[in-house]
Amino acid sequence: MTTYIFVLLFIIIVLLVAILLRRPTVDISALREDNARLRERLAERLGALSQNAIELKNISGDIANFKNILMGNKQARGTFGERQLEDLVRDIMPPETYAFQSVLNTGVRPDCVIRLPYPPGDMIIDSKFPLESYNRMMLDANDGMARKQFELDVRKHIDAIGEKYIIPGQTAESAMMFIASESIFETLHREFPATIEYAARRRVFIVSPSTLWATLNTIRAVLSDIKIKRVAAQIKKELDMLLTDLMRLNDRAVNVSRHFAQAQTDIDQLQTSISKIAPRAEKLRDMDFGEE
Repeated sequence: MTTYIFVLLFIIIVLLVAILLRRPTVDISALREDNARLRERLAERLGALSQNAIELKNISGDIANFKNILMGNKQARGTFGERQLEDLVRDIMPPETYAFQSVLNTGVRPDCVIRLPYPPGDMIIDSKFPLESYNRMMLDANDGMARKQFELDVRKHIDAIGEKYIIPGQTAESAMMFIASESIFETLHREFPATIEYAARRRVFIVSPSTLWATLNTIRAVLSDIKIKRVAAQIKKELDMLLTDLMRLNDRAVNVSRHFAQAQTDIDQLQTSISKIAPRAEKLRDMDFGEE
């Protein structure tokens, strides 16, 4: 029995050794390569995360700067509105059809002048806006005094644009007030329709970046049409003058042809006379005058 147990244990030990010998050996170099590739991927991921963090920081700075523009001093906001207006106009209008900060005969200096033939005349665009009143109103939506002051300030600005930039005989009969924010533009139309109507009565059109884009494209199309008509009129004038010259040339050609025909008749008659004179001369030569 004991021998049987020892034999059984020996067989089990042999089987265990065989199993251990059959286990795959560990490739240390492959593990090192895998670790190296893993470290490289981790480094790439960390680099991408660092770059994203930098970009987020820059975006946060841009947002803070934009907030400072909107909520900060009046001069910074004015510069922002003027720059946006200039970019829109330069992107759409031909260079000869606009001017920035040009002085009118009255001494005022508008932000932008769209050059149009008279009538209607130059169209003025103003980029200023009473943003302080708007910000105070937005801080407390239930503040009725802030809403009333905002509407009053907008109307005052509309009056100022109408008085300074609508000049009979020099500018168009209307002007534009540019608002650099679509949300403020939408708020005005939604909550202050009476102010929009007031601006229309004063012939001051309130425009946002999107509506100004559409307006400027329409103006450019009109200017192109005017230019085409002007060129067409000039072409017609030149054609009329050309036809007049052609008719005059035709009359002169007829006269020359008539002169040539008369000259040919005279030549024919001259030849006829010569043909008659020649025989007579021959006869005279042949006559005997009794000379010895």
